[in-house]
Amino acid sequence: MNSNYQNYCAYMRKIADVQFAAGVLNWDQETYMPSKGTNFRAQQLSTLAGIAHELATKEELGTLLNKLSKDTSLTEKEKRNIAQSLKNYNQNKKYTTAFVEELSKTISETFQAWQKAKANNNFKIYAPHLKKLVQLKRKECELLGYTEHPYDALIDQYEPETKTKQLEILFADVKNQLVEFVKQIAEKPQNKDNFMFLNYNKDKQWNFGIDILKQMGYDFEAGRQDISSHPFTTNFSSEDVRVTTRINENDINEMIWSCIHEGGHALYEQGLPASEYGLPSGEYISLGIHESQSRLWENNVGRSLAFWNFNFNKLKEYFPENLNNISSKDFYRAMNIVKPSLIRTSADELTYHFHVLIRFEIEKALIEGKIEVDDLPSYWNTKYKEYLNIDVPSDSQGVLQDVHWSHGSFGYFPTYSLGSFYAAQFFSQAKKEIKNLEQEIEKGNLNPLLNWLRENIHKHGKYYNATQLCEKITGEKLNFKYFMDYAKQKYSDLYNI
Repeated sequence: MNSNYQNYCAYMRKIADVQFAAGVLNWDQETYMPSKGTNFRAQQLSTLAGIAHELATKEELGTLLNKLSKDTSLTEKEKRNIAQSLKNYNQNKKYTTAFVEELSKTISETFQAWQKAKANNNFKIYAPHLKKLVQLKRKECELLGYTEHPYDALIDQYEPETKTKQLEILFADVKNQLVEFVKQIAEKPQNKDNFMFLNYNKDKQWNFGIDILKQMGYDFEAGRQDISSHPFTTNFSSEDVRVTTRINENDINEMIWSCIHEGGHALYEQGLPASEYGLPSGEYISLGIHESQSRLWENNVGRSLAFWNFNFNKLKEYFPENLNNISSKDFYRAMNIVKPSLIRTSADELTYHFHVLIRFEIEKALIEGKIEVDDLPSYWNTKYKEYLNIDVPSDSQGVLQDVHWSHGSFGYFPTYSLGSFYAAQFFSQAKKEIKNLEQEIEKGNLNPLLNWLRENIHKHGKYYNATQLCEKITGEKLNFKYFMDYAKQKYSDLYNI
């Protein structure tokens, strides 16, 4: 291997070591950290963010990257790694270390304030911290620069090369096609789901969730599951990928979907090449592609009748009294009920996209300065009435329900819808290429699908961008038609439309 490229690899892995060390502290903050640890934890994360930024912006790295960018002896993968790292370097140079440290500290403090505000149903606890964070994110847009819309600078961090105007077109499809179909469903008799809300023992739920993760192919020697208030996946390498779940003893939906969803994210991270640790070729492509993996497992697999024809009897063994007179078809109907709801993470797979649309419109308005933080509760409630015809009873069930803004993750929410739309397109292609895929799922054999995802998506790291990957796999760019075809076929049958 080229000696300059070897030096580059060593340098990038050093940066990754610092970033993943901060990741461990973040994971601990959201799972096990005692409440008195908050102040020093914010300081610790700020210090590590500053160190990582200093490493990522050193002149010696820039010199090395610019030299390697002109080196014709590199392989195609090596050239792509250098191009991506040079892009990141130039972006990082736009930040000062002081700004990075201030942003990190503000995020830690805002997260703690969000936790308290949600627990006390009091937006005012959160508002002062969020105001400061929004001001920093607006400043970040100016630091990074943009040509059309300030929100573009934030979207690019999660879904590279995607513009606000593209998302506006996509969400216009949601409004013009999905809204009308959901109205048709609403006119039909609703399926029964009362048995989903009986008392389901926490420990038994936990054990069933572990069973499902193992069936999916999640490697517990390279990960673990814990409890958190907001389920998430985090990784410190492809050989240490951790998931969390949330359990409600009076609603079995929460555990099932958080386990399968986060398991899908984790399988992607575990499938990235360990040999490429710290390099773009060992990283996920974008959050839209990442979300495609969780949504494919959660919806296209986990909410399918084939999946439950195999797994329902297992669930019944854990909860015979609750499910004694229920069939797998009954359970399938219950888990796929479509109706407006307050909470995004508990929403059905169709109205879910109205929740994302609301957040997209709010974020865009916040970054534009058309609304301010103090306006958020009333603006949020108005949007929920407009799109879902729901009255929001409290801030904890409304504007405080999501953790994302407290993490500074503005520009993140649209990737949830992008992920579902990519998932439908990828799963459609998988069914064409994997012989009898749905029959294999019905037998509990998920290996053919996981192997297909490993081969077509996971192993490539960041070699392709999202659009290139979609075209490589399916022969075309992201097309909303695949999601609508999937939705209409499935729900027309469920609701006799």
